[in-house]
Amino acid sequence: MPYSVMFRVWLLLFLVASSLGRVAAVEPLTFDIKLDTVYQQWDGDFCWFHPRAGAIPGAGKDGAPAVVMTTQKWFVKVSDYFSTLSDLRTDDLGATWEGPTERPVLGWRDIGGGITEGICDFTPGWHAPTGKLLAFGHTVRYENERLMAEPRARSTSYSVYDLQTREWTPWQTVEMPDPEKFFSAGSGCGQWITETDGTLLVPFYFKKRSKDARQPATTTVMRCRFDGEKVAYVEHGNEMTTEVPRGFGEPSITFMGGRYYMTIRNDVKGHVAVSDDGLHYESPRPWCFDDGEELGSYNTQQHWATHSEGLFLVYTRRGANNDHIIRNRAPLFIAQVDPERLCVLRATERVAVPERGAMLGNFGVATINADETWITVGEGMHGDAAARGANGSVFAARIRWSKPNALAFPEGGRRIP
Repeated sequence: MPYSVMFRVWLLLFLVASSLGRVAAVEPLTFDIKLDTVYQQWDGDFCWFHPRAGAIPGAGKDGAPAVVMTTQKWFVKVSDYFSTLSDLRTDDLGATWEGPTERPVLGWRDIGGGITEGICDFTPGWHAPTGKLLAFGHTVRYENERLMAEPRARSTSYSVYDLQTREWTPWQTVEMPDPEKFFSAGSGCGQWITETDGTLLVPFYFKKRSKDARQPATTTVMRCRFDGEKVAYVEHGNEMTTEVPRGFGEPSITFMGGRYYMTIRNDVKGHVAVSDDGLHYESPRPWCFDDGEELGSYNTQQHWATHSEGLFLVYTRRGANNDHIIRNRAPLFIAQVDPERLCVLRATERVAVPERGAMLGNFGVATINADETWITVGEGMHGDAAARGANGSVFAARIRWSKPNALAFPEGGRRIP
């Protein structure tokens, strides 16, 4: 081949490669956020709290997912005093909602001695191998309409949603191998994963039976089997704790790029840990920005928004002109995470749900389809929240991705939160 022809061929290939490189470079993963009000109610007595959504692929209108959101009333004049669970449902991606509908099978039970036991902090998710929507939370015990004094037993609770009847099964609890060690053990507010073999990875935190109410909680992950009706414990991973007051609690996990990630609540600072197998995690480290400054998220939960091309954290923090909010629990932020350095990229931080005087720290994040991930939260109407502008709204902040999320409902793959 003559040199001039070879040169032209080489030049053409170079230009094509350069063009492809430029196209790739100008198409990073981006998103916009659409804030919807799902429901609103405030009567001075209770607000709707802990709303968390789960999507059922193809069960809505015109092939859209059906989205079921569990929530419950928080009677704000009493600490952690929650009602029977209710749910809301949309079949048209939030254009219309049904509910909230109270579900008595997700309510309190009299266990004797003046003690009642209920459930709270539920997180629904889709289990593709059985075609079931499954929700995990934990139990809570009351005595004379107040939290039962320590030592107070707690269990990981769960329920299954029936797609045909739109009803939930009566809540059950996961039987643990050592009742004394796992005397108080629950998966409250935690994002969990369906593995490729159909087993579940469920993060939880626990305390042994003790009269010392100050003992710190320990966090770990259990592998479970689910046959469509019953959840059975198989094993659990390494146990992580800290002597900082109350220890490690309310863990959430996700999977991206071949590794598992955990975010953990702590009274002083949130922590992050990474794992290769989903059960055994490296030592947790405090959440920081990429410039080394601590994130400032403390004494409340953080959750994951996971895309096949980017890992994101949703959180609250101090330093946002929000000292008037209890524990700085508003606004809700979202920012991208560096999965290698395990830090939050400060320049990517955005407000996902604005602060209107109410706490927003008890929230959920769920993958809805390949195009959207939703952050769901209810305004915690404590103190002077109403005077500052809050009105008991339940929000869905819809993250709308610029590229399809390959981790959303993959065939035979892991189901991320």
